[in-house]
Amino acid sequence: MNSRETISFELSQPALQARRNAKWNQYDADVLPAFVADMDFAVAAPIQAAIERIVRDGDYGYPLRDGQKPDRLVASAFANRMQSRYGWELSPDLVLPLADLVQGTYAPILAFSDPGDGVVLQVPNYPPFRDAISTTERRLLTLPMRDDGTRYVFDMDELKALVDQRTRIFVLCNPQNPTGRVFSRDELLALATFAIDHDLIVISDEIHSDLVYPGYQHIPFASLGPEIAARTVTLNSATKSFNIPGLRCAVIAFGSEDLRKRFHSRIPLRLTGQANVIGADATVAAWTEGQPWLDAVMDHLHKARNRVVDVLAAEVPEIRFHAPEATYLTWLDCRELRLSSAAHQFFLNNARIGFSAGETFDPGSPQFVRLNFATSMPILDEILDRIIVAARRNDR
Repeated sequence: MNSRETISFELSQPALQARRNAKWNQYDADVLPAFVADMDFAVAAPIQAAIERIVRDGDYGYPLRDGQKPDRLVASAFANRMQSRYGWELSPDLVLPLADLVQGTYAPILAFSDPGDGVVLQVPNYPPFRDAISTTERRLLTLPMRDDGTRYVFDMDELKALVDQRTRIFVLCNPQNPTGRVFSRDELLALATFAIDHDLIVISDEIHSDLVYPGYQHIPFASLGPEIAARTVTLNSATKSFNIPGLRCAVIAFGSEDLRKRFHSRIPLRLTGQANVIGADATVAAWTEGQPWLDAVMDHLHKARNRVVDVLAAEVPEIRFHAPEATYLTWLDCRELRLSSAAHQFFLNNARIGFSAGETFDPGSPQFVRLNFATSMPILDEILDRIIVAARRNDR
């Protein structure tokens, strides 16, 4: 029997509401949460087993695993996964595990730029990226992701007009959050050439790389060649694809030894800290044993994505969107609904749905919301029904 048919991971609404997490406790009980990037699924069995072994043994001392510190096992598991899935040859010695992916954004900005330097960021974007640029006193240079009628794209001519002599960094999010784009090889090569020509460091957030739908392929930016790898800092984690964000484990991968040394000349190793032992063991289990679970989850997410596309296109064509090429997130353009308030507030008040507010991804997008469809089909159907009812009432 196919392993995808035997793995059970969907959780009921009562089970979800009994959990003590942000997604199901931020709003009143009658609100269906569809915001934070957290899946409503039970964790993969190998991950649960790794955690239970630590808890069963009360093993909370300084860890050692087969003669190695757990962070080295995380680094090796990541490098092996990149080679097997994407053909990207990466030395584990260039992989730095740490506790938090957002920390992995701040640190390279501090390492490879100075206050007043320009940092290019795709818009709309994951909100902590903007915070990382502003709080470190760098200049935010926004590169719009524009709807070309079939997908969201960035324009190289706009990028050329944007940078100046003090532009130091390009922050790439691929797959892109919140638009769900998976950038093509041609798009990435054009950006790589530009980065080389303008001496830019690229911080490539690839945390959604495992969540790519059929017909699309994730290409690690640093895998495009040694010259671009030498200026690329890759961020990744098992937290999104394996639904363990609370376990706090991520990696920074440097494209060359020189780049790693440049980083540590400004950011001492001790300053980045380490992932805790539970997060490290869970991450190794995810990357080495969790793929059957992820395959089953991707089958479900593919069906859920198609349900969103089919229902909204048929029932509320005024809501404009493109089917995401990756992620379990959909960027909904609600401008044609002509709402009297921000879209997030409208759906919270009138549909009792908690979306992510569009203005948090782009201050100019209050009529957008981000929908998280990583839930069971009954819950997703209820969310879609509520969207339809609220939109039709608004149209009267």
